Amino acid sequence: MVIGDRYELDDLPLGQGGMGAVYGGHDRHLDRKVAVKFLRPPGGPDRELERRFIREARILARLDHPGAPVLYDFGTHEQRLFQVMQFIEGVTVADVVSEHGPLPVPWAAAIAAQACAVLSAAHALSICHRDLKPTNLMLCPDGTVKVLDFGLAILREADAGQFTRTGQILGTPAYMAPEQIKRGVADPRSDLYALGCVLHEMLTGRQLFTGPTDYAVYERQVKERPPRVRDIPAGLADLVGALLEKSPDQRPPTADALYTELQRFAVDLPALPGFLTAVVAPTRMYARVVGRIPG
Repeated sequence: MVIGDRYELDDLPLGQGGMGAVYGGHDRHLDRKVAVKFLRPPGGPDRELERRFIREARILARLDHPGAPVLYDFGTHEQRLFQVMQFIEGVTVADVVSEHGPLPVPWAAAIAAQACAVLSAAHALSICHRDLKPTNLMLCPDGTVKVLDFGLAILREADAGQFTRTGQILGTPAYMAPEQIKRGVADPRSDLYALGCVLHEMLTGRQLFTGPTDYAVYERQVKERPPRVRDIPAGLADLVGALLEKSPDQRPPTADALYTELQRFAVDLPALPGFLTAVVAPTRMYARVVGRIPG
């Protein structure tokens, strides 16, 4: 299938979710590989999904950061909205944990720190992700991390709560902050709670809170104290515990502050065979020089 007279799509989707499907494709005009995200076929008067899809595109267009996918194009094909984005090579953090088990402390901290850098840029634009989880973090072959899927993101000050239906909680239960569950509200510290759930999972190899139903997981998120992560540096265990505090006021105040704390543990990263390339990637060459700039 060809859309927009230029994007040739693969036959099978790369993945599917609640909003639609993502296909690999080829941009005939610029001769490059792309990812095309389609809103699911219209099946009723559900305008909320359409608004969210448009919102995601606008947020990606604003969020100029190497840790977020680049939006190339946006349009409609046969009454279906689509986004054309940068094609990202790599594996999700969920896949890495599934195959590797608990990650080495330096890598868990490095992945979380990179996610913090993206969240810092998003929060500076008053954007809350609201759905940070291992399947939305992509580890690329050069070791960089991309934060994906801003489909539930909101602009805090402009339209907080605008996309929340009455009686419906939006997000993934295993990574939702208690305030999202109880009051349907989110702020930057809600994203940090979700990242705490991801960090706990990377360090232990298992999901923090599980249950037979979404509501069982909601109950645990709101009421149950998370177990302390063992066999890691005490300072990192304390940091994970702070991220998972039920009250937002007791968590680290900002993504910047969390990034600074994680830097202490993201050192001497070991090899991750099967996930990373052995060569020195141009991205890392660039980052090493940038890292020497004062500020």
